[in-house]
Amino acid sequence: MEKSHENVKAFGWAARDTSGVLSPFNFSRRVTGEKDVQFKVMYCGICHSDLHQLKNEWSNSIYPMVPGHEVVGVVTEIGSKVEKFKIGDKVGVGCLVGSCRKCENCDNNLENYCRDQIMTYNGVYTDGIPTYGGYSDIMVTNEHYVVHWPENLPMEAAPLLCAGITTYSPLRYFGLDKPGMHIGVVGLGGLGHMAVKFAKAFGTKVTVISTSVSKKDEAIDRLGADSFLVSRDPDQMQGAAGSLDGIIDTVSEIHPLLPLINLLKTHGKLVMVGAPEKPLELPVFPLLLGRKLVAGSAIGGMKETQEMVDFAAKHSITPDVEVVPMDYVNKALERLLKSDVKYRFVLDIGNTLNKN
Repeated sequence: MEKSHENVKAFGWAARDTSGVLSPFNFSRRVTGEKDVQFKVMYCGICHSDLHQLKNEWSNSIYPMVPGHEVVGVVTEIGSKVEKFKIGDKVGVGCLVGSCRKCENCDNNLENYCRDQIMTYNGVYTDGIPTYGGYSDIMVTNEHYVVHWPENLPMEAAPLLCAGITTYSPLRYFGLDKPGMHIGVVGLGGLGHMAVKFAKAFGTKVTVISTSVSKKDEAIDRLGADSFLVSRDPDQMQGAAGSLDGIIDTVSEIHPLLPLINLLKTHGKLVMVGAPEKPLELPVFPLLLGRKLVAGSAIGGMKETQEMVDFAAKHSITPDVEVVPMDYVNKALERLLKSDVKYRFVLDIGNTLNKN
């Protein structure tokens, strides 16, 4: 069914300025177009990047801002030419709601690298209308940027749509998904714990690398890592030199790369998925001596994102989350800033977003 004429009334929580403080916000969504899916938002993850955007730390923030790009809900309306979805389907929307659909990247299912990509929030549609994210009651999205949410996957596993795909994609693309390989994961936060789970599901041996020895039991006993390295312990790091086929580095703070490069075997790959605000020092000599690679990776295209959620459902992979009500969001952001969560907050939008 398809409606026209009036915009859709929506309600969410928005920040109005660089304080990043969120409060209730009434706004409009576009009418469900012929290729659009409208859905009721049930759950939305809180990503660390939400903090940066809310406070304009990347100098590109548009206010008022409704964050949220790990969004899962139930379809309530579809456009007349929608082919992939029906009313009642469980769906997910991640970091993207648009791209040019005609460049080389888009042709190769790499919408995430399209120069004209449109972000789910803090972006702008081609008609100049700002995008608003999943801290809201409904969303209207072109069906191309919507994924089917598997029936056996809990809807509160919404962080798969950012933290999940951000770690799944480089493991797959760089060939670090082969059984028997030895993979390192740097940092054990929202991204890191997902990297461990996916790497283990691929059949690899996993070593967690962290500055904090306090995370050792968590990494091995609860997440199933095979070993643990304290990156500040030179003896431990030297003992593991040349032992890893690849490393997924999830850390967004300034940190030295040389100790990590030294952990790699010949032809080893260090893939950066964290985003430090300042450049890191890259020593070239140790790269030359082992034909080693330092690379980067950002989320995934739509085809791969669907593949990832299907893989997660098949292998019962879910993020470790703390589900909180909508009105707890500012407190959750304060706690996230202190890393006081294991490992991802998820807003229960469907049950707690009160329009009072």
